[in-house]
Amino acid sequence: CKFRGAGQGVRVLVAEVVVSALATRLGLHTPRLVALELDPAIARYEADEEVQDLLNASPGLNLGIDFLPGAFGYDGEQATPADVAAQVLWLDAFTANVDRTWRNPNLLIRQGDLWLIDHGATMIWHHNWPGADASAARPYDASDHALARFGPHVAGAAAQLAPRVTEELLAEGTAQVPDAWLDGEPGFDTPDDLRRAYARPLLARAAAVHERVTGIEESK
Repeated sequence: CKFRGAGQGVRVLVAEVVVSALATRLGLHTPRLVALELDPAIARYEADEEVQDLLNASPGLNLGIDFLPGAFGYDGEQATPADVAAQVLWLDAFTANVDRTWRNPNLLIRQGDLWLIDHGATMIWHHNWPGADASAARPYDASDHALARFGPHVAGAAAQLAPRVTEELLAEGTAQVPDAWLDGEPGFDTPDDLRRAYARPLLARAAAVHERVTGIEESK
């Protein structure tokens, strides 16, 4: 479970849902997500004070993430096909993921497949909405990316994936976010207004972000 009362609050949960939904629709493996209703009474039975504080700060809807039996953390020992590496790196550039490095790959291996987890550090423009639309033109430094050493052909992945990023696809992805995590955002009248604000930079970014990926040598 990821709690709404932790760290940067519900924005992290929104990022998890939107990017996981997009990854799944683009053919990449991510764990199933569910919204979990947390009863504050649970905190009364928690002995650890920090965890108790977190539970008390997180009543209502939180994010549940499916446990993957048999999965183990990615350490680079298992070779990753260049096309898969390229797809993951393109997704990370597309969503401005700053948390897929060797320090914290946020990748799992399960039954030989690569699974993507922890997307809370994506779409960083939602921490500064006035500058969100300008984010579409920002480059993506992949020099420290966990899959950069496989020489991913990002342009090839873009040719395959970018045309699939449509207004309809983004609407499907943002629709997965509960209204409760979108209500009350300053500058937006309704949850749907905020959903459209999430979609705009992504739609603008999809077409050409591969041209602004730096720090890697691509295979041909």
